This record gives sequence, structure tokens and C-alpha cells, in this order.
Amino acid sequence: MTMKPTEQQRKANLKLALVLASVALVLGVGFVAKVVLFGR
Repeated sequence: MTMKPTEQQRKANLKLALVLASVALVLGVGFVAKVVLFGR
């Protein structure tokens, strides 16, 4: 028995997903920049 998420829950989930994705992107870009600038 699954409950369908409300519109408000879907918006909150989307916002959370975007925040987490942006954090992951920033960490990835930072890691690449560190490797490029300072080597391994």
C-alpha cells in the first residue's frame, strides 16, 4: 500500500535533490581543480 506523494512533498523532494546534486557537483569540481592545480 503506497501513498501518492502530495504536490508539496514532491516539491520538497525536488529541492532536496537539487541541493544534494549541487553539493556533489561542487565537491567534484573542487577535487578536479585540486588535481589540476597541485598535481596528484
